[in-house]
Amino acid sequence: MASYPWTETSSVTTTTTVVATPDGDSDGACAADNNNTPMTKFITAKPPSYYRKPLRTVTQWLKGKRRDDDAEGLWRIHDSLYDLTEFIECHPGGSEWIRFTKGTDITEAFEVHHIGARPEQLLPRYYIRAARSPRNVRLTFHKDGFYKTLKRRVAEKLTTVNNQPAQTSELILDSLLCGSFVLACLALNWNSYLLAALAGLLVAWTMNCAHNFLHRKDNWRMMAFNLAFFSYREWRVSHALSHHLYPNSKLDLEISFFEPFLCWFPSAAGKNLFQRFGSWVYGPLIYTTMCLAEVGKRLLETILTRKNTFYADDAIPVLLPLAMWVSSNSDIFDVLKIWFVIVQVAGLVFGAIGLHAAHHHPDIVHSGDLIPADIDFGVYQLAAIIDRTDLKGSQFKVLVGFGDHCLHHLFPTLDHGILPQLYQVLFETCEEFQLEYREQHWLQAIVGQHQQLARIEPRVYVPWKKVK
Repeated sequence: MASYPWTETSSVTTTTTVVATPDGDSDGACAADNNNTPMTKFITAKPPSYYRKPLRTVTQWLKGKRRDDDAEGLWRIHDSLYDLTEFIECHPGGSEWIRFTKGTDITEAFEVHHIGARPEQLLPRYYIRAARSPRNVRLTFHKDGFYKTLKRRVAEKLTTVNNQPAQTSELILDSLLCGSFVLACLALNWNSYLLAALAGLLVAWTMNCAHNFLHRKDNWRMMAFNLAFFSYREWRVSHALSHHLYPNSKLDLEISFFEPFLCWFPSAAGKNLFQRFGSWVYGPLIYTTMCLAEVGKRLLETILTRKNTFYADDAIPVLLPLAMWVSSNSDIFDVLKIWFVIVQVAGLVFGAIGLHAAHHHPDIVHSGDLIPADIDFGVYQLAAIIDRTDLKGSQFKVLVGFGDHCLHHLFPTLDHGILPQLYQVLFETCEEFQLEYREQHWLQAIVGQHQQLARIEPRVYVPWKKVK
């Protein structure tokens, strides 16, 4: 694994100014090393409102964003407010992306979801006025910064890439989807728990592969993500708009969902000894319950708020046991028994792959670690990700294992099959900005994830300091 520009907090020469935030956390602004660069523990100026809620859901996250972003009921991009109401039904990527985000700052989403210049050229039509306050999120998009430079070069590179691998991605997903149904039906007809477990494996792989499609414009393949009680619609918020844009921060729903059982933030006050080390044992049990916990959480929210959180496509999980029942003479109890095994295995595999993909390791930035207060969006993504070497070179492994993770975070709307053609551009830009692209093997990822669960000491990230 590549070395990392880290130093322990205690070893950094700093002049620290601590600013208390409304919830009592330290804002952590300070000057690090000899560069006298302002640092912060958090990527937001104020703590996320939703984070105080006992039930952290997509609805609460969006409601909190509207409260914190001060977009005045409009759509904020950088320091300007826009009214995109008339554009909702015309949006090429689908209306939900615009409808969900009304009243929030969509700067990060706008930047990463639009690589070409055309969307930016359309914005003046919908301009209302300048925003009245600074952005809550500190991530920057300077014209000559790392991310904007990389994006311009990727846009140019995309004019010459081979798009055939995108069709291969479709074929892989279609094959996994069909295989899931075939194995599930065989498991029931032969009363085989082994085949049920294999069907669960294929269901998890199908969902992982469908993740490649939910980032893009509306398409039927994204609905395969719903096969085991997950929701592509919910994940477009919790994953695409939350985790992808603000990984390993308090704005990352994919971290806060698991608290207080799995706690990755480095904080002595935020987790006790049992949470730090007991999670090594009970973690797999959490993975196993992920699918049923997802639907259970939404049911609870519906009951507590008396507002329906379900849509017609949430019935997709029923298609699998329905196909099993139609293809056999078994009674409904036998169908449900085999289906339960499939769903539980799918949750275990999905969680094990997802939580060891690229984000949790002591050498990866998490909220609580000190980072430059004006850190570039792309630099922050590099700081929050270590790619997996064992997933490279195989499009199948990349799709089912969340491979090429760094490039995917930087350009999520591109098919995974195209991403390998962009590495040369990424490496050249990293070299120009003296940044490191890091990789690790699967075993390092597993060990590192557990080490991060135990870590309580914050560290300091200095992106300009390249360590050999």
